[in-house]
Order: sequence, then structure tokens, then C-alpha cells
Amino acid sequence: MVWFEKLKLNKQLVRSVDEAGFTNPTELQLKTLTRIVGGQDIIAIGPEGSGKTTAYVLGVLNRFNYAPEGVPRVLILVPDKEQVMAVLEQFERLNKNKSISIVSLYVTPGIEAQMDALADGADIVVATPDRARAIYLKLGLNLNKVDLFIVDDADQMIKAGMQLPVTELAISIGKCQHLIFTEVMHGKLEKLIMPFMNQPAIVEVEELEETPLQTHPQLLYNVPNFGTKLNLLNLFMYDDELFTKTVVFVNTQATADKLYKNLHSRLRDAVAFLNPQFFDTNGFKNTEDFKAAENCRVLIVAKERNESVNLNGIPFLIHFDLPAEKETFIEHIIDHQPDSKDESLAITFATDLELSQVKKIEQAIGKKIPVASLPDELVIENEIKAKKTEEKQPAKSSDSAPGAAFHEKKAANAKTYNYSSGQKAKMNNKRKH
Repeated sequence: MVWFEKLKLNKQLVRSVDEAGFTNPTELQLKTLTRIVGGQDIIAIGPEGSGKTTAYVLGVLNRFNYAPEGVPRVLILVPDKEQVMAVLEQFERLNKNKSISIVSLYVTPGIEAQMDALADGADIVVATPDRARAIYLKLGLNLNKVDLFIVDDADQMIKAGMQLPVTELAISIGKCQHLIFTEVMHGKLEKLIMPFMNQPAIVEVEELEETPLQTHPQLLYNVPNFGTKLNLLNLFMYDDELFTKTVVFVNTQATADKLYKNLHSRLRDAVAFLNPQFFDTNGFKNTEDFKAAENCRVLIVAKERNESVNLNGIPFLIHFDLPAEKETFIEHIIDHQPDSKDESLAITFATDLELSQVKKIEQAIGKKIPVASLPDELVIENEIKAKKTEEKQPAKSSDSAPGAAFHEKKAANAKTYNYSSGQKAKMNNKRKH
């Protein structure tokens, strides 16, 4: 009875969820379904498995309490064909009103069959943005009566570069309810929804493991792009008093080569590879040799070739890239010697597009990774480009000149990383390594 009493679903849907074995709604469903039924715009943020798809499928079906007209009233956008099929499967599982026509649109050879299906009548359209936009531009998708617009896995849309078709479809629809479902919220996603959402309710749920793993202390730096990651790494490595021994993880050899070339110009033999590809490249066969080398401070580790890396006693572990498998990351940050006096700090660099992966890691380790403020001295790459553009334009007045204080300090002298006093004290204790 929870579904009916708390969420006000119609009796037919209550029977459907009971038959499907959904005894109780998830936290996300409890927080969103009444808002969906009430017609409110929503941004729902939750991890995989939190019930996002079921929430909006129930909200959609609850709208059809009468014989449908065969004209699209609901448009659901998902990233790919596989997700289209998953959504259709959930509709099939919960929908007992067989008069409702559901049409799927996705990239496949030939577009005519999908246009014919729409012409035969569609009440709900589940589509990938690119195919929906293509058919809309061919006048095959009628958006005039759509009163519910849903974007599922919105963070994946950003990764796939589908912002343009999503936005064009959204602004082509008149006044309607908007629902956005995502695993993570970030600046790029905010920019995507800004043109068509107005003061939405934001619902966020966290589903962490009940027993947190024993990990090293961690910090997360959210940066806009690769170039800024590189600047941040350089800024840290300039401080040879604090960063005495650092292992830097990257995913590919190409990235490892870029980091080595960039750091080597200043650090020289203080930077090295683990198992270098070429015999004349500075490197070590294992981390024990790296720790014993007095003049080497930075060890770059490309994606391991199915081999474990002994990280005990290394003060700083930096993930420049996030591994494709979260288990690899977790193995790096697990504290195998929690009673040791030689504490390590695990630092992660992540762009907006990598934050969904960070969320999955947080779920697995059972705790949030603290977010650190970017250092004031950090050079943000897109700001540099903007400054160069401004310099090419004629100056209107002395007041419009770019801020000179941005490079007030040399990076080599900049050691203010916005750490708390307690964190600084912990990190300073590592200088003995």
C-alpha cells in the first residue's frame, strides 16, 4: 500500500508494481514521484540502481487515465539504443494499458520505418537525441502536444557530445514539464539545461556501502580540462619540500609521455617512469627502487600490465586519470597498513566528465571523497585562451585590461594549496620521506 498511500499512483499501477515485485519504493522514487505526478520540473541525481528509470516510467504511465490520442505527449531521451531497449522493457513490465502506443527511435539503417511508426500513432516516444532530432527536422515527429520532456542519463549525454540535439528538441517544445535524471551534476550539465529549465526542484540521493573501506586520506580536485590538470600537477611538483615522493597514475602510455616531457623540462632526473619502454629513459623496475633513489621525486605509472604496484610508504598518490575499472583505483587507495606511521595522501584530478566515475568509486568505498578548492595560483587553461582573445582586441580603457594579479606569483614560489591547517600539518609530516 506504500505505493498508493504515499505516492498517489492509480490503482492499476499499484497492481503492476506489486506484480513486478517492487514491494517498497526506493529513496529516490519516494522523493520524486509525488513531484512528477504534481507536474514539477525536477533534476534527480542518484547512482546506478537507485530506481531512476522506474520512477519516471511510473510517472509517465500515471498520466494516461484515458484513451490516448495517438499524438506524442511524452518524449524520453536516452543516450543509446541499449538504453532505449531497457526503457521499453520497463514500460512493458509495468504498463497494463495496452491502448498506449510507445514508439522507439534510434540510429539504424533506414529511417522510414520509424517515421511510419510515428505516423501510425505514438503516445510515448523513447529516443536517442540524434535520431529524434533527425526525424523532427524531416517533420516526422510532432512535438506540439508534448507536455512531458524527460532526459535520462543526462551526464552520459554530455560525454557523448549530444548537447545540441537535446537542447534543440527541448526548446522546440512549448510549455511542458521537464525531468532530468543523472548520476552527477556539474557545470557542463547545468549549461545544457539552462535554456529550457526554470527553477527545478533538485533531488539527490546517496547510496553508499554500509561498511566503508579502510583507505588512505583522499582529496578530489575538480578541474575543467587536461591542460589544467597538467598545470595543477606542475604546481604541486614545484614544491620539492612537500612532494618528496609522488606516484602519478595515468591510463595510457601517450599520456605518460606527455607528463614526462612536461615535467622533465624542469625536474630533469627527478621524474621517471615505472618500467620505461626504452632503455635510455629514466625509470625504475619497481617502486622500492624509486623510494630508495634520493634524487628522484616523481614516478609516472601508466596503466599496469596486470601487475600489482607496491605503494606502501609513498607519501603522495596522484590519479591524473581515473582508471576505466573502479577496482583498479580502489586497489591503489586501500590502506593495507593502517597502523603505519608513514601515511599516504591520495589525490585525484577529475574533469566534469569523470565525476560520474568518481560517484561509482564513492559508492564502492562507502564514503565521499572530500573536494579541495583549486589553488589561487593555478592557471586555468580556458582562462588563458580567453585572455589571448582579449589581447587581440583593441583596449577600450585601462579598466578593461586583463587582471595582472593572475600571475602575481611564480609557480615555483607558490605553495598555497587551500588545505586546512590540519591537512597542512599532516602533509608536512611527510617531508621525512
